[in-house]
Amino acid sequence: MTKIKLCGLSRPEDIAAANEVNPDYIGFVFAPKSKRYVSPTQAAQLKQQLAPGIQAVGVFVKEDPETVVHLLEDGVIDVAQLHGGESEAYIRTLRQHTHKPILQAFRVDTPADLEKAQASSADYILLDSGDGGTGERFDWSLLAGVTRPYFLAGGLDPENVGGAVEKLKPYAVDVSSGIETDGTKDPEKMRSFVRAVRGGAGEERDA
Repeated sequence: MTKIKLCGLSRPEDIAAANEVNPDYIGFVFAPKSKRYVSPTQAAQLKQQLAPGIQAVGVFVKEDPETVVHLLEDGVIDVAQLHGGESEAYIRTLRQHTHKPILQAFRVDTPADLEKAQASSADYILLDSGDGGTGERFDWSLLAGVTRPYFLAGGLDPENVGGAVEKLKPYAVDVSSGIETDGTKDPEKMRSFVRAVRGGAGEERDA
């Protein structure tokens, strides 16, 4: 079954809604320029409220590797998502200090972008449109040649994610703006999104 990541959670009520629908992952955005930014202190408080079995992903843009490692090793996050075009050398630096999973995001505009993504040494890759959080879809026909599992992001919402899962069979789907109303996470949209991915299975998934 395709895994689900609900990204950009920033309030206790967001965590409560996520706990209700039981996604595989939630995301905390640590990029200061993002409207969904949370501080490490806020993230630590929110993580304490997160139900067991849901992994927290930290989204970073060219962050100091030491900061990323601390958040991983302190248990504030379980996975590091690199969203700033970080280099292979950057990933090697992280691996010298942590064994926690690394998810690397790639903007997809051309087949060359996918070749770069496939060559990444990260544990997982995420394929997105623009610089992330745009709510826009990229050309899914480009995915025909992708041979490694990937997180699909960019323009997903409760209405189109079911078709995306059926057609593309991604390892996971990632959503942020698609589960918001007026810039705020919407519990009903979160429920609808999860339901669409799981084919009506609701919150049931393997722990």
